[in-house]
Amino acid sequence: MTAQQTEQRVLPSDLKPELLPKHVAVIMDGNGRWAKRRGLPRVMGHKRGVDSLKEILRTCNDWGIGALTAYAFSTENWKRPHEEVDFLMSLFQVVLRQELREMMEESVRIQFAGHLASLPTSLQEQIAQATEETRNNRGIRFTIATNYGGRQEIIHACQAIAKLVEQGLVKPEQIDEALFEKYLYTADIGDPDLLIRTSGEMRVSNFLLWQIAYTEIYVTDTLWPDFNRSELYLALRAYQQRDRRYGSVESTVK
Repeated sequence: MTAQQTEQRVLPSDLKPELLPKHVAVIMDGNGRWAKRRGLPRVMGHKRGVDSLKEILRTCNDWGIGALTAYAFSTENWKRPHEEVDFLMSLFQVVLRQELREMMEESVRIQFAGHLASLPTSLQEQIAQATEETRNNRGIRFTIATNYGGRQEIIHACQAIAKLVEQGLVKPEQIDEALFEKYLYTADIGDPDLLIRTSGEMRVSNFLLWQIAYTEIYVTDTLWPDFNRSELYLALRAYQQRDRRYGSVESTVK
């Protein structure tokens, strides 16, 4: 490892370790526009976006951020041209196969959130393999939201709890936030502290609707394929300047 690589693994001196978000979520937007601006097919933007995701994952792991959740494919993305959807499904499989060894070496624990049963069978098998092989890793928790929709997730949780009520295992008055969260795709991850959206769009696009109730949101005009370690640093610096009150106010009474 070179001196420069070693330096990159160290948290920048003006970021406070105790104020880092424990969980960062990213809406990786702008791949298609990045490619169009360069006269390239949209799929080339997705390929370049994978490189950005790898860099952000490694940086989060190096800097002590415990969890990263990436919005890779939404339930609405099936409406895109068939060629693009097929490419993305193939890209997921290729990346999982190629990167699994490196994730093991860096102790990354990978998991997936979404309605996985609708994905191609070969991709489901690849997902199951990657999840199982990294299950005991103790590094960053890396969640890939695939065929994910926030509204769908909430409906899924409601249906699961309704079955418990129907079976007499749970009374309606016993339903609270803690119980509800057990039936979300992200049940064992925890809510994100920081949500980053690239490409300047000011919306959450059906992503983690329950989980981001008190999440700090950072929007940048940078397109996802150009989002790198330096851009993440800017997002974290902005996050550390926020005053997270969770709906309360600081008392002025001494």
